[in-house]
Amino acid sequence: MDVIIQSTLKTLAKSKPLLDHLNDATFSNTSIAPYYSSIGIHLRHILDFYDCIFAVNLNNIIDLTTRSRNRVVESECDSAARYLNSIMDNLNKFGLAMTDSVLVTDDLGLGKVEMTYSYGALFSQANSHTIHHYAIINYIMEGLNISINDSDFGYNPTT
Repeated sequence: MDVIIQSTLKTLAKSKPLLDHLNDATFSNTSIAPYYSSIGIHLRHILDFYDCIFAVNLNNIIDLTTRSRNRVVESECDSAARYLNSIMDNLNKFGLAMTDSVLVTDDLGLGKVEMTYSYGALFSQANSHTIHHYAIINYIMEGLNISINDSDFGYNPTT
């Protein structure tokens, strides 16, 4: 298995103890300033990014702007756990080379653009994106007086 996929799986696995530790009310709590978002919203957002990668169309295009945004996933730990497991299963089955090219559509702030990525670059971006959102989740947990036993949750070694 490719090191990028292994790293991604290791990062995503950090969501499992989080989901096991929380109840639905805490998972969907939006009371923490300044953004009033929830742990569930951020986890759903993370998983949607990966879901877009696996929804590559027949023209070899991945559209990162067409995320599913399933509200149940951001409010129910069990739904989020099923979504997480589905993403991790897809990662375990992923068979293309990290050097293979794919056309990616995204909105960088000035409207949609198409860019050529390698799968390695795309999965690396997804992994960094996940860690970034884990840092936000960590901030929310701090505000909710919740801790998990993971000293590097939300920590990116490159920052």
